[in-house]
Amino acid sequence: MLEVENLTVHYFTSVGIVRAVEDVSFSVGRREWFTFVGESGSGKSTVAQALIGLVPPPGKVVGGKIVLNGRNLLEMSEKELRSIRGKEISMVFQDPMTSLDPLRKIGDQMVEAMTEHGIDEEEAREKAVRLLESVNIPADRMDYYPHQLSGGQRQRISIAIATALEPCLLIADEPTTALDVIVQEAIMELLNELKEKGTSITFVTHDVSLAFERSDRIAVMYAGRIVEMGDADELVRNAMHPYLKALLESVPDVCSDKEVKAIPGNPPDLRNPPKGCRFHPRCPFATDICRTQEPELREVENNHFVACHGVV
Repeated sequence: MLEVENLTVHYFTSVGIVRAVEDVSFSVGRREWFTFVGESGSGKSTVAQALIGLVPPPGKVVGGKIVLNGRNLLEMSEKELRSIRGKEISMVFQDPMTSLDPLRKIGDQMVEAMTEHGIDEEEAREKAVRLLESVNIPADRMDYYPHQLSGGQRQRISIAIATALEPCLLIADEPTTALDVIVQEAIMELLNELKEKGTSITFVTHDVSLAFERSDRIAVMYAGRIVEMGDADELVRNAMHPYLKALLESVPDVCSDKEVKAIPGNPPDLRNPPKGCRFHPRCPFATDICRTQEPELREVENNHFVACHGVV
């Protein structure tokens, strides 16, 4: 359904070019939950924004293809993109307080998302009520403003708006950030229900345990590149890239007494990323070739891709 080839996104700032995403390629199938995981600043959210054509200035997509249902979104005009946003591809943003208009009632915002795509206003209001009920929000909240709702309620309303027109692809950019674990579980269950009904999910998170709990496939990002990608069960059983191994070792396990290890060092400055493998300054297994040659993301086993010189 979605094919992304060699996606490259740069931010042209006054202090230099930030190479936020470099040569990222992946695909998402129908009814698939595909997750990007990695530390903050790895490029996950930039990929998500690029998919729907909302990379904020001074960012710009400088290369690649984003093909949704056979059409390259990067070749579309802004008017054409507006016609498919919400209808074929939709997004749940990280902070619902900034994605919802604070000066307008919830119901008006929900109705607008549908009338913009040709649905009659009366029909849109009836559907808005049903959507609120589907995410366990009372219908009278239609007359509320965003600040009158809790963070979990705002996020569920954002999901209701994003799925109002039943898009084939829903992008969720860290939708559980700053929510308590009970609300987080409710949000994840809601997304899973949407997937079961036929919506593909592209999920962005820095929560490693959450990623492996829910995903069908996972792409591990580091410093703007995918370093490992494959089926979630396979990656957790057979992690190959040193970065993914380090991420898994940093996750506490209440069922065992394993030592939780932090990853030493910090992600690189993407205005001047290190030569060779971008992870080599933090990698305990780095060799000379890691410091000079960028490893290619290649398939080492069935549907298991790794970018590491140390993986034969």
